[in-house]
Amino acid sequence: MRRLLTPRWLLLHLLAAAVVAAMLGLAWWQIGRARDGNALSIGYSLEWPVFAGFTIYVWIKAVRRELREAAGTPGAAPPEVDRPHAGPDARTSAGQAAAAPTPPPVEAPSGADIARRLAEQRAAARASAHDDDPETAAYNHYLGWLRAHPHRPPSDYPGVPT
Repeated sequence: MRRLLTPRWLLLHLLAAAVVAAMLGLAWWQIGRARDGNALSIGYSLEWPVFAGFTIYVWIKAVRRELREAAGTPGAAPPEVDRPHAGPDARTSAGQAAAAPTPPPVEAPSGADIARRLAEQRAAARASAHDDDPETAAYNHYLGWLRAHPHRPPSDYPGVPT
């Protein structure tokens, strides 16, 4: 229970209370506007209490989660694994898992490797079945020319080389 009295949690409690009070105040204000003949305010006067209720719901969930973590049960413990054909000591324990050898670390690919693989994939995609179609090949050539000459107008395009 003391965890809910830390400065962080006290600020969260005050914030939740202020938000709920503000939303209920806005609902009361919308009720006054609805009495003056504003039909749209009727809907808003019903919405604000719902928003306040949702804020209370989220606050309760956060408090319960904090209390659960304080009790040492952040979530359900993973069930022990039963091995069907392993014999009498079929269940694994934390001690056995710690004693198991760890696999060697896997090296992450470098930026150059990733760039090279992406370039190879793009080249393979360009050389795909679409190049069999002469119209698609001509359009791809045009796009390549535009990329190579970004400052020249499209009217300077020489056409497909033969």
